Amino acid sequence: MGRVMNHIGDQEVSPDRVRSVMETIPITAGMTDLLTFISQNKSAIDCIVISDSNTMFIDWILRAAGLRAAVDQVFTNPAKFNELGYMEVQCYHSHECDRCPVNLCKREVLELYLSEQSGGGTEYERIFYVGDGGNDLCPTSCLRGHDVVMPRRGYTLEKLLAKLQGQAEDTSPRARVLAWSSGADILQELKAAIQS
Repeated sequence: MGRVMNHIGDQEVSPDRVRSVMETIPITAGMTDLLTFISQNKSAIDCIVISDSNTMFIDWILRAAGLRAAVDQVFTNPAKFNELGYMEVQCYHSHECDRCPVNLCKREVLELYLSEQSGGGTEYERIFYVGDGGNDLCPTSCLRGHDVVMPRRGYTLEKLLAKLQGQAEDTSPRARVLAWSSGADILQELKAAIQS
């Protein structure tokens, strides 16, 4: 991402232009309804984002869509514009996990978040982990049997989970796997969980 942003800076694309492009990226179908539901049910739902993107992109997109209130915390690579107008993206953290990119282990972030929440007296009945990329596989290993992992249909995470289920030594996650195509699929599962 740092190299991409350097290239964009070299092309003299202004920070305002980068922001305006990010703010106009269409949100995945159904995600606005999903995040609106989450923001209307904050007493029952915590929502965190663990992403290999960066702080600026995520903040711009959520604020432009009016959905920032749905998200309790964002864990991602810190970013800022330097004095030359180039976006600088730093690594979120360093870690020892050999399954994840060097800048972010989503499992480590999720486990730390859950531990901190538990230390503060919050225990989650059920975790819904929604993802689509290869770097979303690692955190599925820390989910429990009553949790739900929701891979995006047709994307890398779904393919990796299917591959694990097909192996002789089943190393697939304990969590129930439910694929999604739109935010409406996730919303349906979330509503059903709240009502049960």
